[in-house]
Amino acid sequence: MPAICQSDATSCSTALPAFAGDVLPSNGTVTAGSASIVRTNPSTLNINQGTNQAIINWNSFSVGRGDTVNFNQPGTSSATLNRVTGATPSWIAGTINAPGTVLLVNPANFINTSLYANLKFNFVTDIAPVAAFNRVPNVMTVNKDVPAKNVAEFIAYAKANPGKINMASSGNGTSVHLSGEMFMAMTGVKMQHVPYRGAAPAITDLLGGQVQVIFDNMPSIIQHIRGGAVRALGVTTTQRSPQLPDVQAISETVPGYEASALFGMGAPAKTPKEIIGKLNSEINAILAEPDMTKRLVELGGAPTIQTPEAFGDQIRAETDKWKKVVDFAGIKVE
Repeated sequence: MPAICQSDATSCSTALPAFAGDVLPSNGTVTAGSASIVRTNPSTLNINQGTNQAIINWNSFSVGRGDTVNFNQPGTSSATLNRVTGATPSWIAGTINAPGTVLLVNPANFINTSLYANLKFNFVTDIAPVAAFNRVPNVMTVNKDVPAKNVAEFIAYAKANPGKINMASSGNGTSVHLSGEMFMAMTGVKMQHVPYRGAAPAITDLLGGQVQVIFDNMPSIIQHIRGGAVRALGVTTTQRSPQLPDVQAISETVPGYEASALFGMGAPAKTPKEIIGKLNSEINAILAEPDMTKRLVELGGAPTIQTPEAFGDQIRAETDKWKKVVDFAGIKVE
């Protein structure tokens, strides 16, 4: 998932006081000087300054700079952007304290804090939380030849067949990978991790039986579950998902298990509070619209509408949680 879109918010901050009302109109542009924040439709928010344009489009669930980029585009993620050996990632270098940067907050940010030994930034302290978007479950999914029909049966099967379970993921250190590592830590099950370059090849091998299980993001696996090509055993949220109401939450069998994917938006730590507040209000207004709620539920998780402070608490909690998993699994990337 792409991690960054930029605009020059130095001018955006001068534009903010000129806005009338707490929420922008469903269509149209409000400007002050050369800066603008645009609601091009009820689901799209643009922040513009000159040739720089940050586009936040929830209708297609995308974030981009100048044009939109799909959230779930294969092979792209903030984890990829973070993996710049010996250097600060491009979306941080020279911009983290500059007004105007907005970035997508996703599970890779929480995980990479402890996964990468030589990061040149501290994600928790170097951003100001803006707004949460939603939480999306991963789904523990097995090949149809695996005899287990639920989580308890899978645990028993895996313990009776040590070394025979291959666990696929979309890459080392992804939430898909660490959801499985957490499952192993909490159940005592031993599985062999098989990392792939993205979800598509991992799912292909799951379908073919080369691997037996994956804890994949719901949007990429749900069509195969609904089509009967694979079997869902559990979702990683604490509650069952409306999209898969007959599939148990893993925590029903493994108390305390929770490995959902939290998404949101952050800004540089020095961003003025009035800008953070305005963006939070706009984002929450979009998330509260019925069509948006419906769209996010379709993608696997209802909107999470909260203050920047509450989102910051969640960021710290997620970072602490994934550090425990990374440490348990002994995973490190230089």
